[in-house]
Amino acid sequence: MNCDNLKVYFLGSGRIAVPLLSSLLDSRKISLVGIGTQVDRPAGRKRHLTPTPVGDWCAGRGIVPDKPASVNSPEFLGKLRGIGGLDMIFVSSFGQILRQDILSMPRIACVNLHASLLPAYRGASPVQAAILNGDAKTGVCFMQMEKGLDTGPVFSCSEYRIQQGQKADELEYALGVLAAKDVESVLLDIASGGLKPVPQDDSKASYAGKIKKEHGMLDWKRPARAIERMLRAYHPWPGVFFNMAHGGKMFRIAITELACLDMPGLPGQVLRADKRDLVVACGEGALSLKKIVPEGKREMAGTEFVQGCQGLEGIILQN
Repeated sequence: MNCDNLKVYFLGSGRIAVPLLSSLLDSRKISLVGIGTQVDRPAGRKRHLTPTPVGDWCAGRGIVPDKPASVNSPEFLGKLRGIGGLDMIFVSSFGQILRQDILSMPRIACVNLHASLLPAYRGASPVQAAILNGDAKTGVCFMQMEKGLDTGPVFSCSEYRIQQGQKADELEYALGVLAAKDVESVLLDIASGGLKPVPQDDSKASYAGKIKKEHGMLDWKRPARAIERMLRAYHPWPGVFFNMAHGGKMFRIAITELACLDMPGLPGQVLRADKRDLVVACGEGALSLKKIVPEGKREMAGTEFVQGCQGLEGIILQN
């Protein structure tokens, strides 16, 4: 078949979707007939309504995307049916489950870009899971969507080596850039029948569930290296934080930058608190808290916090 005018509707929300969207808009062989993203949601301390990364990208280019509260609603399904000759729906980090009515709508397929080397890390947080587990590499897969959670057969995969110190938002965007190089050719090859989907090996499947705010609560009994991976995996949300009782007050402190050290001590014990460093022992090794954010205050250096909170050295911090 002639695939020079492949009609594609795009659904995406996260950072990984932005390079893909940009690539599809620039394509001369793919006609992007619509863009959908999640509705704006409250964010930040002042809870201002904030668009998704895809919504923000569209706004900067004068594009008005659809923002359906539910892609499975009769209203949105009717909108898609009104697009004449819809060949494909392409999904990347959208944030809603597509039911059978929408999965069976396009002439060719619903294709999803998943941020892992399937069947590893099916689910909502594959980027974070790869960092948390200390994986040396991850990747992206173009897969055919079906009812199961990321269980569909895979058309194409590309590997990516995780960089030292790379945080989740950085890794997510890098994976989007990687996939964007191939998205046009992959979708066209799927449409022409040149790419056939290969079933996943379910016996090797692993899952990465939805991240919740409480996942960022720090347990000092964990190894320092594991906590360092938490900081990168949970950036920018939910972050890593701990509670500290001092001077009759309870502080919640977020860590925004740290360094691993080889120093022994009881888990949670403050080993050094002076103008040079703020160091806390972990279950294995220790952490130098370079930058922190006490609740309700601005970000500051750990040493700056020490100056305003005397008598820390030797105390045991709470989880």
